[in-house]
Amino acid sequence: METLVSILIGLLLVVIVLQVRAYLKLKQKNKLIVVQSREIKRQIQEQEKRNKEVGDLVHEKQQLIGLVSHDLKGPFNRIFALIQLMELTSDNLLDEQREYLGKMHQIVADGLSMIRNLLDNRRLEDQGIDQTPEHLNLALVLGSLVKNYRTLAVKKKIQIHFNPPSQAMVLADKLYLGRIFENLISNALKFSPEGKSIYIAIDDLGDKLAVKIKDEGPGISREDQKNLYRKFQRLSARPTGGESSTGLGLSIVKALVEKMDSEIYCESEEGSGTTFTVRIDKSAQPAKKESRVAEVS
Repeated sequence: METLVSILIGLLLVVIVLQVRAYLKLKQKNKLIVVQSREIKRQIQEQEKRNKEVGDLVHEKQQLIGLVSHDLKGPFNRIFALIQLMELTSDNLLDEQREYLGKMHQIVADGLSMIRNLLDNRRLEDQGIDQTPEHLNLALVLGSLVKNYRTLAVKKKIQIHFNPPSQAMVLADKLYLGRIFENLISNALKFSPEGKSIYIAIDDLGDKLAVKIKDEGPGISREDQKNLYRKFQRLSARPTGGESSTGLGLSIVKALVEKMDSEIYCESEEGSGTTFTVRIDKSAQPAKKESRVAEVS
């Protein structure tokens, strides 16, 4: 009987010891979990702080870009207007002076295009764009843009061929159309060598209109086409007249086209030029309203 009691007491002591050890291990684990939780919380707080600092820096950068771009737009517009006036009264200028005036025209137009793209990009990121659709004759919209770019085309000895139909009606936002085709025509001019041609056409596809802008430039490599619409993307082909590029034009075009529920396609081979096609629904309505981009024309 005493032996059985001793065995039971021994087993009880073993159980107690095991429970105490388990309790101590559990307590140690809980302490470790508390320490780890505090460390994780500290790291999360630090990451949130860093994220806020990065966010503040990005916001500050965007505000600075917007402020500088907006402030530069005014002087550039005034210089551009003065150059146009000088070209109208350039009969008494020497050929060399006319050449310098033409280069000034190209540089200022290039600078204005960069400023517009920077402003468009900032507002697309910050606020989005509100569309104000109206019935527009796309032939007239494109005709006005072609007229504006003919002077720059002449300076590069490039011919712009555009024989639009008399009527090409769409329900769309005029600012959207302007910014889309300004960028595409501007790019065609930038990447076209002297003596080449640019062809602009409007095709009626029934419920859609297709605008094609074809150049005879160096074309776009297959590798470049994979990243064609990425922001700040620089292509391997370079502008032929020393023009500058922010790498934003095509990303803005893509964003605006998609907001119009329309489509854009690129067909190109190296050495064979490039064709951009934009298909627009004749009666497309904007998908949703957002804050409107300020006009920067």
